[in-house]
Amino acid sequence: MKERYSLRFHLAGAMAARTGDEMSGPALMLAGFALAGSTTDASSLLAGITLSAAIGGPVLGVLLDRAGRPGSLLAGALVLYAAGLGMILVGLGRLPFAVVILIAVVTGLLGPALSGGWTAQLPRVMPSGRLPRANALDAMTFGLASLAGPALAGGVAEALGAPAAVVVSVVLITLALPFAWMVPARPGPARGARTTSVISDLAAGMRVIAGRRPLARATVTSVVSCVAQGMLTACVPLLGERALGGAGRGAVLLSCAAVSALVANAVLARYPCSVSPDTIIWVSVLVQAAALALAAWGRPVALIVAVLTAGIGEGPQLAALFAVRHREAPEHLRGQIFTTGASLKVTGFALGAAVAGPVVARSLPGALVLAASVAVLAALAFFAIPPVPEVVGDGQRGRRRNDA
Repeated sequence: MKERYSLRFHLAGAMAARTGDEMSGPALMLAGFALAGSTTDASSLLAGITLSAAIGGPVLGVLLDRAGRPGSLLAGALVLYAAGLGMILVGLGRLPFAVVILIAVVTGLLGPALSGGWTAQLPRVMPSGRLPRANALDAMTFGLASLAGPALAGGVAEALGAPAAVVVSVVLITLALPFAWMVPARPGPARGARTTSVISDLAAGMRVIAGRRPLARATVTSVVSCVAQGMLTACVPLLGERALGGAGRGAVLLSCAAVSALVANAVLARYPCSVSPDTIIWVSVLVQAAALALAAWGRPVALIVAVLTAGIGEGPQLAALFAVRHREAPEHLRGQIFTTGASLKVTGFALGAAVAGPVVARSLPGALVLAASVAVLAALAFFAIPPVPEVVGDGQRGRRRNDA
């Protein structure tokens, strides 16, 4: 089966699923506003389908790790996620809004399947020697999706109406189903060998994330970094209004960051560097901090340079994070570690956006400086966790003492 499933299949499926996911958020907001007639209801839909990922991610990861055919479970999660989006659309204006929010929350539990759950399957597609390039290409699908998804949502909503945008996002997620179904099964001896409970596996996964220092460093740094990224996103409308002549033009800033992240990862995939992914993680956070500080200046040219620089930091950071997870995660816990990490990042992003809202209302430069400070804090968090000690004498890196 593995011979028939190439990296191209993995990337095609991931691209379709993630573009549909990135499209679904803006599409739901537009549909909520059009059908429910309230900006509060629209934002509540997005919050409901996003925040519940923090709960669903770890459980979904455990189930993927325990499945003999993780591809079939991944495909099932995609089906249910797409069905949930359809139910939300049908329920708007027809069901009590509290029921629609409940559907959004339940649907959001499956969201990590489109991010960490998919990436966790990559080692079954690629040999270890080719994983660095594959990680960079996989990270590029996130950048492409974040660039194409919102643009598609806005374009389809403008041409065919907001409900049609939700339908197109469902179609894109559905297109990923055959690629998910084809993910190679686990080797025969590994099937059915798990005798521990789901709760035990959840606890084991959390112990690995907290106990393996390189993984703990990467996780904490990436989550705090996402808080800063969420704060920047909250500043975008006002930045667009003050620097570019219109709040709606703030989306151009996010597009600039996505493009530069794509270019950075494309270079990384073409020319894999000798710098360790651990180093890339903390250096990339400092690059983002400098970009956020530059954005506080507020001048149009400086602002464009700042968001391009932020993307140069964000893209390689994501690829490096994947590399650390693949390197440190035990095979039987890989799915949980990826989906838990994705859930924590989503939560951090949402927290940053929520915290920045009141600050932006008082001072836009102050909010950007605060975001830059949080990014610096992410780098400090990396070094706050001591590195793995090395054994001196044989010229080889010592075994991790806390990996048992």
